[in-house]
Amino acid sequence: MRQYSPDLTPPWKKPRPVPEVPADPGLVVEEPGTGFCGAVIRCEAGTVTLEDRFGKHRVFPLEPRGFLLEGRVVTLVRPTASAPVRPSRTASGSVAVPGARARVARAGRIYVEGRHDAELVERVWGDDLRVEGVVVEYLEGVDDLPAVVDAFSPGPDARLGVLVDHLVPGSKESRIAEAVTSEHALVLGHPYIDVWEAVKPSSVGIPSWPRVPHGQDWKTGVCRALGWPENTGAAWQHILSRVHSYKDLEPALLGRVEELIDFVTAPE
Repeated sequence: MRQYSPDLTPPWKKPRPVPEVPADPGLVVEEPGTGFCGAVIRCEAGTVTLEDRFGKHRVFPLEPRGFLLEGRVVTLVRPTASAPVRPSRTASGSVAVPGARARVARAGRIYVEGRHDAELVERVWGDDLRVEGVVVEYLEGVDDLPAVVDAFSPGPDARLGVLVDHLVPGSKESRIAEAVTSEHALVLGHPYIDVWEAVKPSSVGIPSWPRVPHGQDWKTGVCRALGWPENTGAAWQHILSRVHSYKDLEPALLGRVEELIDFVTAPE
């Protein structure tokens, strides 16, 4: 007699298997339901605790297909006693500190222009920033930067670093940056119109970043030129998923971020 499987689901409707990844301390993942992104700090029976770049903790259940790792759906599992050794270097190229816990946040801060800038900094320098206790916040533009700096009141024990997009001689951004005169605030920038351009085209899988005509929204124009859907949020997630380490970023951004971190954390 012919035997039939009790599972009558057609093969094309069955979910594809996804990788199982050990929830090792320091692994950075995203919970797609809430958008919470953070590093694993604890994994217990049935749950995992994440810590974001602001030091906030969230506990999530260890459910199948429950997390995104570098943009890919994965299933987190409890690490075994023989879990592989963590990389000896962080994504920024710094020497990793095994077992290091996040430091209490400093009074100093690093400000960046927008959410995409903050997410890119977290992707590459997140481990370093947690060890140093540096918090990254975003400004949503630099038009009011002098007033923001005055309100922050930077001092010897609360230094402020600012990363500005398209900081080139003669630009509006350069004139605004020059208006910041505090010796305890450092404003640096990169030459790119948007932080998207700071990701190497080869890492994204394109020959180069397209030129967008003046008067057209740059991100939308990039999507059109590359034949991507005109959804800049989805486009950015695609770009960010291709960034795995400092090797995927242009030197003009790398040097500026490293200098800001050094400035904020330097002893007086």
